Amino acid sequence: MTDQSGTFSHGVFWEEEYGYSQAVRVGSTIYISGQLAHDDEGNFIGEGDFNAQLDAAFENLDKVLAHFGASRSQVVEDTAMVVGLQENFDELVAAHKAYFGDHRPASTAFGVTALAFPEQLFEIAATVRLDVGA
Repeated sequence: MTDQSGTFSHGVFWEEEYGYSQAVRVGSTIYISGQLAHDDEGNFIGEGDFNAQLDAAFENLDKVLAHFGASRSQVVEDTAMVVGLQENFDELVAAHKAYFGDHRPASTAFGVTALAFPEQLFEIAATVRLDVGA
């Protein structure tokens, strides 16, 4: 069952601690907060493994999309934040292309010195339009 309104939560401790939602729907637009590599209990996945973090973060993005009944082809924009962008750029490009396939959202990637968790190397935020064909 999908929810066509409101917000989404993974139910992890930092949502309450930092006071935010993983996603907020406003009309036909869903604003998705940065998704990172964690399991359903909030345990970090892939310490020191950029590709494992990519996979887990994209899986969490899929969970948000599914909650709203959205598809990857309805993502109109994404923003990737990467620790060590130059060293990890080829892996990022390959994972992004594999995730979206022939769909090409507007996309921005930038390197950062650190993210919220010390072991975190990757985070991806997105904007979704439900009024775009699925």
